[in-house]
Amino acid sequence: MEENWTEVIEPNKSLFNLNFKELWKYRDLILIFVRRDIVSVYKQTVLGPLWFFLGPLFTVFTFVFVFSQIAKISTDNIPAPLFYLAGTTLWNYFQACLSGTSNTFISNAGIFGKVYFPRLVSPISMVISNLLKFGIQLLMFLCFWGYYYYKGSISPNIYILLLPFLILLMGAMALGIGIIISSLTTKYRDLTYFIGFGISLLMYATPVIYPISAIPDMYKSVVTYNPIAPIIETFRYGFTGSGYFTWNGLIYSSVFTIIVLFIGTILFNKIERTFMDTV
Repeated sequence: MEENWTEVIEPNKSLFNLNFKELWKYRDLILIFVRRDIVSVYKQTVLGPLWFFLGPLFTVFTFVFVFSQIAKISTDNIPAPLFYLAGTTLWNYFQACLSGTSNTFISNAGIFGKVYFPRLVSPISMVISNLLKFGIQLLMFLCFWGYYYYKGSISPNIYILLLPFLILLMGAMALGIGIIISSLTTKYRDLTYFIGFGISLLMYATPVIYPISAIPDMYKSVVTYNPIAPIIETFRYGFTGSGYFTWNGLIYSSVFTIIVLFIGTILFNKIERTFMDTV
């Protein structure tokens, strides 16, 4: 008697197959994971979601005191609190996405070994859940931005309309790099120890706490090779009218994002087949 199955699970035969149709089919699971990621972070805390505001505020005021008041680092005539908020708002989103997606296989090994669903659901849900946190921090940034705009301290321009594209670039870049690292950590566990301080070092190589104009000419080209730098500088330039913006830099960041997503997809699809044997 011929058996008619409603679902057939087969190994992914192509390294380049993302299978967006299957991901869309599991969209409800993505939403469940998003809710889990948000609730679990501040579960059993007194202040709860207020930490979305308090964390960045403490960071910004520390930066203002240390780097602006003590170190006297230039902010390109942008009010110091707004300058550091413009940098940390996008950077925090990238950092959270990269930290979360880089542990996809190891942190989800238990559930991956028990039930089938597209493995990309996990890192994608992480990027989306962090997008909600980013929205809260962006709201705080806009409050400061509105205050300084009312005072006439800044001059925003039309490049502010690039905000959705910049967010997409940041999330996609973090996803691509994250799934590459996640794929490699199934075999090379040393990378898990590198991620923590590696992200911190990357922040200092990114114009988050300093403008590109403050970098000596001999090192400026090195920082501009950082694909995150044009994104943060474009964000800052669009909202304040000050900063370093070039279309070439933004195109470079876009091409880099596409490449890391492509490489990440290949590695992820390859490791997905056998990762339970190595985790």
